[in-house]
Amino acid sequence: MSLNKQKLKLGLPKGSLQEATVRMFRKAGFYVGISERSYFPSIDDEEIECILFRAQEMSRYVEDGILDVGITGNDWILENGSSVVRVAELIYAKQSMRPVRWVLAVPEDSKIKSVKDLKGKSIATELVNVTKGYLKKNKVKANVEFSWGATEVKAKVGVDAIVEVTETGSSLRANKLREVCTVCESTTQLIANRASWLNPWKRSKIENLAMLLKGAILAEEKVGLKMNVARRDLKSVLAILPAMKKPTIANLTDPDWVDVETIIDEKTVKYLIPRLKAAGAQGIIEYPLNKVIY
Repeated sequence: MSLNKQKLKLGLPKGSLQEATVRMFRKAGFYVGISERSYFPSIDDEEIECILFRAQEMSRYVEDGILDVGITGNDWILENGSSVVRVAELIYAKQSMRPVRWVLAVPEDSKIKSVKDLKGKSIATELVNVTKGYLKKNKVKANVEFSWGATEVKAKVGVDAIVEVTETGSSLRANKLREVCTVCESTTQLIANRASWLNPWKRSKIENLAMLLKGAILAEEKVGLKMNVARRDLKSVLAILPAMKKPTIANLTDPDWVDVETIIDEKTVKYLIPRLKAAGAQGIIEYPLNKVIY
């Protein structure tokens, strides 16, 4: 049991990112338990205290020092104009492992074709300040109103356009909306309070947390691959096999055979295994990874 009385106050996002965040923490080695009626999740690290906040609010609480560190989207950091330390970019979202986009969208039959056509029009969005900045950059004056949710519906009841977040575009298509342009892209960010970042103990704790989370995210799209290869076939197998550095080659008890092990992108496995088998590899094993730390 640790005798250190210091605690790192960690903000976890409540809402759409919650489930993906808990899963990523699990892969990083932390078990987070969330009760339906509590805003204080448990975590199997006695030096961390977790609090649930909406991603929209997180950067303000980190900036004010209520939290030492938090997870939120870069979109909400920009929207709030928060002065925080961006510790790490964690590219994961609710459904995918890629950035989300905030897009300007209009009904399919709208005459609006570009941002320039929005002059004097009305736009509904949760991302008001970023949207206003985008319009200003494009020298367009329009009315931007805050939307409390169900933003897609408002394009059908009098609002000329919306700015809404999307990962796949399926929700927009389902609501018969057409993308006009991308207002901004956003990735999940691990952010820290500036004073907390200057505290040596807290900074070390935050940096270790960032390292483990980044390792877990990197492992999401990679797998381990190992196989037995006859020495006579080794050159042809290695010519096929990509690797993060170089494959690990270990001697077997049979001097004519070696064990080859490497890490590869999961999306390439279905193409590589048949080629490796044809080149002489045997006993091919694919296995999942929890973390990849460079």
